[in-house]
Amino acid sequence: MATIRRARADLGIGSMLSFQLYVLGDDLGALNLYARVPRAFGAESERVGRLFAAHAGVAMATAQQVSQLKHAIDTRDLIGQAKGILMERHKLIAEQAFALLVRASQHSNTKLTEVASYLCRSGELPTGR
Repeated sequence: MATIRRARADLGIGSMLSFQLYVLGDDLGALNLYARVPRAFGAESERVGRLFAAHAGVAMATAQQVSQLKHAIDTRDLIGQAKGILMERHKLIAEQAFALLVRASQHSNTKLTEVASYLCRSGELPTGR
């Protein structure tokens, strides 16, 4: 415990107040507040901190959701482009082109999105490893 106190003093930390950032069981991290003086945080600090942490948790969860949706849209678009290349080149229907991408993914042991990206960049399906 003395080591912790010494490290805290070396860093100039006299007080610390921590709040878990979460939404509906999803742990997003923590909000940590520090002060140089001991006992800097009181009941009002805790109340305001809990309120801020609740809003920060919602904002972070929303930002993560937006990021995941953007990634999903980008991935879908990339796979759609790759399907289009195969459909035009080999006169396939969409389902056949997708099946060809899946087979190439499995055969090369490469993620489907990486296969689609490679096809869109190079014009070729990857060969097996």
